[in-house]
Amino acid sequence: MTETIVMIHGMWGGSWYWENFKNFFEEMDYKCFTPVLRHHDIDPKDKPDPALGTTSLIDYAEDLEEYIRNLDEKPFLMGHSMGGLLAQILGARGLSKGLVLLTPASPSGINALKYSAIKSFMSVFTKWGFWRNPHRLSFKASVYSMMHLLPEEDQKAAYERFVYESGRAAAEIGFWLFDSNGASKVDESKITCPVLVVSGAEDRITPASVVRKVADKYEAVSTYKEFENNAHWVIGEPGWEKIAEFVSDWLKQVSS
Repeated sequence: MTETIVMIHGMWGGSWYWENFKNFFEEMDYKCFTPVLRHHDIDPKDKPDPALGTTSLIDYAEDLEEYIRNLDEKPFLMGHSMGGLLAQILGARGLSKGLVLLTPASPSGINALKYSAIKSFMSVFTKWGFWRNPHRLSFKASVYSMMHLLPEEDQKAAYERFVYESGRAAAEIGFWLFDSNGASKVDESKITCPVLVVSGAEDRITPASVVRKVADKYEAVSTYKEFENNAHWVIGEPGWEKIAEFVSDWLKQVSS
């Protein structure tokens, strides 16, 4: 039987984000879907919808839940960065056969504010009211935080496709302690499906030390794999193929 994968992009992204992985897994006969998060389906040159600034992780998750429930079968969820956190939230709602978390953002209860992560978001966090406004990293900050292992021409090509992101969602992830709504909270006891957690040893925005704690949170059902020569942009940086192959092998194992 053909399996289904819903691929959830991270901050500043869109469906383009998954081109490599989508092509790879479709060649493996998976049905792949790449939904675009609320207010992200715009031309990168356009101004963001003002409502984006106060869009919550809760809003993203509700949209994705509706999308998933309209599919013909329960899918595997594959999420990168913030998309990895959204996959965890949806997994706790029983919406997935298995979770593939690629350099995922961490849920509440895990301190993700390491030096490199703070430096990555410095231009955002130092602006008063960032938690209610759209934001987008500069090219320099994007390269430092996510794309430093990419060739320069690929860095520029990816950055030109970045759109704006929700300040509220960033605050809910980074400053979960102050979020009375608990938007980034995940009850690990409700995740009973298999979970694969992938980190990159060179990752700066979601450091491997933090990603390991995500795997530990789901230790009853999780498999953890750290790739020594990769960073955050595991969906497209050099060596992404071996990561996709590892994920494919894991999917075959848990599907059998």
